[in-house]
Amino acid sequence: MSAEPIATFESSLDEVGVELVRTSADQFESALTPLLDAPAVGASLPFENVSLPDAVETDPGVEKLEAAKTGVTAAGYGIADYGSVIIQGGPDGEEPASLYADEHVAVVAGSDVLPDMDATFDRLAEDIRSGTGQAIIATGPSATADMGALVKGAHGPVEVTVVLLEDR
Repeated sequence: MSAEPIATFESSLDEVGVELVRTSADQFESALTPLLDAPAVGASLPFENVSLPDAVETDPGVEKLEAAKTGVTAAGYGIADYGSVIIQGGPDGEEPASLYADEHVAVVAGSDVLPDMDATFDRLAEDIRSGTGQAIIATGPSATADMGALVKGAHGPVEVTVVLLEDR
C-alpha cells in the first residue's frame, strides 16, 4: 500500500465531508461498531477474516432497506484524487445497501485505493471485460441544489464514512 495515494485519498475525503476510519482486519469489528446506527443493513464483505457483526442484516427485504439507518458495503476501490469509492453491483445487494440508508459505511482495502481517474477507468474496463459491469462512483453524501439551497440526502445517504483496511 503506497502512502501517497492514501494521503491524497484522506485529504480528498475530508474535502467532501467524509470521515476516514483506519483499521486493520483484526480490529475491524471494534472500528465498525461505533459507526452503526440501528437498524443496519449490509452486503457481505469480500475481505479475508473480515465480516459484518450480527447487528448488520445481510439479507434485507425492501422493508428493512427502507427502515435502515446505516448501510455497510465493500468498496471495490477508492479514487484518491476525488475521495470517491466504487460500489460494484452484484448479487449480494451492494447498491441498495449503499443508497437506501441515511448513513453509508464503505469498506475499502488500502491496496485498492487508486491514484486517479485514469487508473480507475483502466480498472473499470478490466471489470467490464471480466463481467462485473455494474458500478456506482460515489463521492461524499448525496446532495442537490437543483431547487435552490443545498439539500443533503436527496438521492442517497446524508452521511458517509470510509473504513480503510490498512493491512489489505
